[in-house]
Amino acid sequence: MQFDPPLLPARLIRRYKRFLFDAVLEDGREITGSCPNTGSMRGLTEPGSRIWLSRNDDGKRKYAHRLELVEADRTTVGINTGLPNRLAEEAIRKGLVADFADYPTIKREQKYGRQSRIDLLLQTNDRADLYVEVKNVHFIRTPGLAEFPDSVTTRGARHLEELSDMVAAGKRAAMVYLIQREDCEQMKIAGDLDPAYARAFNTAIKAGVEAYAIKCKVARDSITPSVKVEVASCFSETTGHRITNGN
Repeated sequence: MQFDPPLLPARLIRRYKRFLFDAVLEDGREITGSCPNTGSMRGLTEPGSRIWLSRNDDGKRKYAHRLELVEADRTTVGINTGLPNRLAEEAIRKGLVADFADYPTIKREQKYGRQSRIDLLLQTNDRADLYVEVKNVHFIRTPGLAEFPDSVTTRGARHLEELSDMVAAGKRAAMVYLIQREDCEQMKIAGDLDPAYARAFNTAIKAGVEAYAIKCKVARDSITPSVKVEVASCFSETTGHRITNGN
């Protein structure tokens, strides 16, 4: 995925109210822009951080500037949670996710489950539909290890339950964790930050839901899905069952 037009460099002043940020452009002007990420963005909001912004002057946005990339931990991180579905589709078509490329039809945002929409619905004539939920990942606190979630996500746990329902109904279902940074070799569930999500993940894997993690090469002009990384084994405190998945 290319950024067109090119992104604008800036320095972060602050990110606040979840949807907003203030920054200083290279010419010294201070601006307020929109932040396309409602999560905690742990480790990515340090004042003074180098950031890169897209700009749209069509008048349809309240703020012309939108935050896209942040420099942190000596790497560049994509923070726009509106991009992972598109990037996951790129990864699938490139053959980075198991046999997903064998499904010729990919539909986005299809209604399913409990009044939800599945991120990607993969279809082919000779096998069951494949329901794919995509999650954005950009949190790292241990070098080389990406983690999800970075805060409590009740909605994310519900998605896992709905994927399990699809498997029970004879369909195929999978989680794809799209990592918008390349300084990792593994991903794990951050059970200490959201124990309920970890339990839901373990239950879903045991039910037959698949899990994959794809990391991206993030440059100032593009974000490109590059390689599958291991989803670390997850230990269920309630059952003592150790689960390995995604490989």
